[in-house]
Amino acid sequence: MKRQGTLVRWEKERGFGFIRCPEISADVFVHLRDFTDRSAAPQIGMRLNFEEIHVGGKGPRAVAVQAAGAQQKRSQQRPQQPQRRSSSSVSSSLPMTLLLIGYAGLLGYGVWTGRIPPIALGVLLLLSLLTFFVYGFDKNAAEAGRWRTAENTLHLLSLIGGWPGAWIAQKLFRHKVSKTNFMAVYWTTVLAHMATVGAWVGKLVPAL
Repeated sequence: MKRQGTLVRWEKERGFGFIRCPEISADVFVHLRDFTDRSAAPQIGMRLNFEEIHVGGKGPRAVAVQAAGAQQKRSQQRPQQPQRRSSSSVSSSLPMTLLLIGYAGLLGYGVWTGRIPPIALGVLLLLSLLTFFVYGFDKNAAEAGRWRTAENTLHLLSLIGGWPGAWIAQKLFRHKVSKTNFMAVYWTTVLAHMATVGAWVGKLVPAL
């Protein structure tokens, strides 16, 4: 049952104390590990919210303990956080979305003019899937401390056409996105691939 009371005794060295609640006849035992937020040290006189339980026929005990007002502050802050993440995600995804639309249009035009065989679209899709899974394996290996995939391999996969799958994996797994140098090379491979496809479709490169 949810209760509210005042911390009237606290044994700092032993990590426990007692809460006095007007709705409970006996003082309620509380241990340091039962506090949900340990960033602030318990102090006598602190108003606390807690759940009252009874274990093994002993007196009342407090669990899920938090300072009164902390829950209200978190509830006021919580709606703002998803909004910031959402707006940031939209702004960071917009350039890539436009790039993917342009890339799809370029490939479609290449197929329509006969410069790109339809089977090449299937190959590019498989390359993106392969790159996505390689990123996933590398992320798992990084967390488990196993053998890692070389960054040059990841860049090569992006360069030959797997860059859409790499971008999805970066966003989904949060992998490599914090490495500025890596991302700079990644974007270079994206632009290099786009330029090569554009030159081929635009007949700037002679057909074999």
